[in-house]
Amino acid sequence: MVIFKEIGPLKAFLADKTSQGLSIGLVPTMGALHHGHLELVMASKKANSITVCSIFVNPTQFNNPSDLEKYPRTAQRDITNLDSVGCDVLFHPEKEVMYQKPSTIKFDFGKLDKVFEGEFRPGHFSGVALVVSKLFNIVNPDKAYFGQKDFQQFKIISRLVEELQFNIELICFPTLREPDGLAMSSRNLRLNVEERKSALFFYRALQFAKTELLKGTDLKSVQTKVREMCSLEPRVRLEYFELADTENLNLLESVKQPTPSILLVAGFVGEIRLIDNMFVEN
Repeated sequence: MVIFKEIGPLKAFLADKTSQGLSIGLVPTMGALHHGHLELVMASKKANSITVCSIFVNPTQFNNPSDLEKYPRTAQRDITNLDSVGCDVLFHPEKEVMYQKPSTIKFDFGKLDKVFEGEFRPGHFSGVALVVSKLFNIVNPDKAYFGQKDFQQFKIISRLVEELQFNIELICFPTLREPDGLAMSSRNLRLNVEERKSALFFYRALQFAKTELLKGTDLKSVQTKVREMCSLEPRVRLEYFELADTENLNLLESVKQPTPSILLVAGFVGEIRLIDNMFVEN
């Protein structure tokens, strides 16, 4: 695996590869890699000649300075893991490389970035769109790979690609889970033993809600029961638990809709904020 920390040498390396007709896959990450990330790398390797993984903890998408400071950083372990699955290129820049001066560019995606994560993390998706735009311009990939756990982010990036006419195919992979159902997340590294047990609330709530909604139970009753379940978990604080369509993330009141739907949940376990989601199929 070739490691680059500067933009110029990486672009020159990749330009040589594309001049040979080789395809490029990109897996953008913020590090603290888990098996879900490695699945994306392996999927890219199957479909592309060259796979690039980026590791960059992007400051512009954090609206909480403490969250940025405490975000897990496991660079050496990440490099070992990427090597183990045959990643071809790692782009691991410092902040000064990606942001040579403070950025003043802001993105607005209308309603799409004002709900769910956008409501509770103002400016988050503008920062995501900015750094992803930079990575797309630097790497110029044919395909880019993302996980379903960050489904709203995937919809934002899909809109970004459409609006800015990036010639990139976006791939969304199903959320990878631990054997007990907890969605794999870099932030899981911050959970202590008891918090790790409490974090299972999110998966249990999604499973319960999906079953009830498909039985015909109304959403309000389901949400009430989920809040009751949450009240039994003293370490958990729920922020939202909603049902939306998968195309525009419009709020729904039932799964009896012409468009597919998705349940989305977010909240805190102690001071660690987690998100999860689950498709609901009629």
